Amino acid sequence: MNKPLVSVIVPTYNSANYLKACLKSIINQSYERVELIVVDNNSQDNTKEIAKMYTSNVYNQGPERSAQKNFGVNQSQGDYILIIDSDMELTNNIVSSCIESILEDATIKALIIPEESFGEGFWSHCKKLERSFYNGVDWQESARFYDKGVYQELGGYDEEMIGAEDFVLSSRVKKKYGQKSTGRINNIIYHNEQNLSLSKACSKKFYYGKTSYFDLKPDIIETHFYKRTSIFNRYALYISQPMKLFKNPVIGLGMLFMKTCEFGAGAIGYLLAKINKLHFPLPYMMDSNNK
Repeated sequence: MNKPLVSVIVPTYNSANYLKACLKSIINQSYERVELIVVDNNSQDNTKEIAKMYTSNVYNQGPERSAQKNFGVNQSQGDYILIIDSDMELTNNIVSSCIESILEDATIKALIIPEESFGEGFWSHCKKLERSFYNGVDWQESARFYDKGVYQELGGYDEEMIGAEDFVLSSRVKKKYGQKSTGRINNIIYHNEQNLSLSKACSKKFYYGKTSYFDLKPDIIETHFYKRTSIFNRYALYISQPMKLFKNPVIGLGMLFMKTCEFGAGAIGYLLAKINKLHFPLPYMMDSNNK
């Protein structure tokens, strides 16, 4: 019996600085039946040229990353799909662990893969600490590995949504097939924060806030969307583990300050969108899985 084919979809935009590490981690998977698909969005650097070094399945599609992901899935031949950002790196056995988990239990339709940040500089260390609080928290994590048929049945990612599309699709799987339909593996995805700056982190949240006003559809409101966008819930989560939060007091306080600034930037963006009641597209921002 042939092993299932897994299609790995990577949306890109000006990703040249870190794309090689991402694509190498995909083609070096211990699982042999992997199809690599890269969907770019009019990059101005040599992203496409780098992608073509690793796969012939390189496409161009926009206007945003949800559309890129859906396009990539539509081009895929796999029975299962794994969607990652171009600033991520897979450990060697991720695909094999996903296949093993999903084939062992017919009730599982999607899988969560834990993430760990790395990068240079103070704010990257703060982001690494922040992300460490989210592993195993159901209102914070999202699936990345899907049964392709289920993905297509649910319509894939909402192409009008920016910032919460991963979480909402994952929630729709649970709503349709039950809480046990989404499992998780222990293998880790490493998220390259590079040399993160506070201004970049806040700009991303401002962008998400400005677009999220248009995301509030009924099925989104039924999810944990509000819980994960509440600064009080986030702070309660962080403070629930004081030894982790203040193991390095400078990093811990920096993380809390960064999250406060990010929430403030998101709130300003949301209020501006609500006041204007019009959606003016902002410059495209890619590789922002940090919710």
